[in-house]
Amino acid sequence: MISSALLLLPDFLLIMLGFVLCRHTALDRRVWAGVEQLVYWLLFPVLLFGAVLRSPLDIGSALNLGLAGVLMLVCGFGLATALRTVPGVDARLHASGAQVGFRFNSYVALALAERLGSSQGVAWIALLIALGVPLCNIGAVWSLARHGGQNVWREMARNPLILGTVGGLLGHLAGLSLPSAVDTTLARIGSAALPLGLMAVGAGLQIGGLNAAPRLAAGLLTIRHLILPCVAMLLSVVLALPHDQALVLVAFAAMPTASSAFVLAIRMGGDGQYVAGLVTASTLLGMVSIPLAVEIARRLPLL
Repeated sequence: MISSALLLLPDFLLIMLGFVLCRHTALDRRVWAGVEQLVYWLLFPVLLFGAVLRSPLDIGSALNLGLAGVLMLVCGFGLATALRTVPGVDARLHASGAQVGFRFNSYVALALAERLGSSQGVAWIALLIALGVPLCNIGAVWSLARHGGQNVWREMARNPLILGTVGGLLGHLAGLSLPSAVDTTLARIGSAALPLGLMAVGAGLQIGGLNAAPRLAAGLLTIRHLILPCVAMLLSVVLALPHDQALVLVAFAAMPTASSAFVLAIRMGGDGQYVAGLVTASTLLGMVSIPLAVEIARRLPLL
């Protein structure tokens, strides 16, 4: 357990550093808003493109991993949606917060994947992100606006994380080999993505906001940090995933929710303050749930 916790310690220290810098130095929220845009639109797509392009990819094995990831996220969506039938749940707060139960933080996922499985682990996480981002965004938008006010498919088609992953996959299948200077340049750009992305997560943390519906918050966070890792372990056994892939899937299932969830809630008329509280609580819980889930998966004889 200690080794798994230490595996994540540098990443969560970067998150805490971003929190401190944003609140106690001249590097305030205005600065970090620009950093988030840089990471999202340039650094992460380059990291994903390079990781997928360079890594050997067993299509058959990767398909099983992708299927497991999709089934796990669908399960999270179904459970989070079902909470609206619980007596006393406020419909607006549920519509705003349901996305927390199944969305994931790509920044933390990529940082952890590199530690668990080096470049191959990043390629596996890239596959899960490429499949999960459209599913989760569709689910989040559906929860907030059943009538469908946005063109969801257009947003998916220009999502930079999906484009970076798909571009790398197509280049890999085509046998693309980049010149040394270009490859080194892309590698250096990608190496800046994880530390900046993790500090941006910390800069976006907000304390409070959960008092409006603590029981709903407890239900959503239980799905995100307890039930989904258990589902991932079960799917790993059923689909006979290799041990390294199973660890990546379980870690992916225990991720904190997407830090952008509160932005979507605000833009679509939801309760942004409540969702910001959920995101913060989920990020803090991730410090416990990820090493715990990884350690349990490592010790299970069937994985």
